[in-house]
Amino acid sequence: MRSHVTVITVAWYMWAQWLIITAITIALSWVLMIVLAKRLPPGLAKDLATVLPACVTTARRLRKDPRVPRRVKLAVAIAALWVLSPIDLIPEFLPVIGPLDDIVVVALALRYAARHTPPEALIEAWPAERRILDRLAPSTASSTNSGTH
Repeated sequence: MRSHVTVITVAWYMWAQWLIITAITIALSWVLMIVLAKRLPPGLAKDLATVLPACVTTARRLRKDPRVPRRVKLAVAIAALWVLSPIDLIPEFLPVIGPLDDIVVVALALRYAARHTPPEALIEAWPAERRILDRLAPSTASSTNSGTH
């Protein structure tokens, strides 16, 4: 009986250790993206590093906006769960390319939101440069609101 308890304790310890290492890796990946988004010169690499943090902020803001339909809030919530899920198509521990599947899912949710939400709500929720939003959600490009974030 004692060896059975020891095996369970060791398994629990190994699982907890793996969970902590995974959480730290994901956190460091996010920190790297945020640092790259702030420090990289203008261009594609900076835009890619900016997308996921901006999309997460936008999703949080859209979730609270009364102009956003319930089905869009549900799509945004599913995208957020995908980002938070430890199961990924591309493992998070791969620096820079790890979050690519998250970026794709969030960008698709953002496009869906753009088709079903007033453009002004999406523009107000977007914290990054407007031109990036216009590329992700082309329907915002035709909006007369010239907000520059």
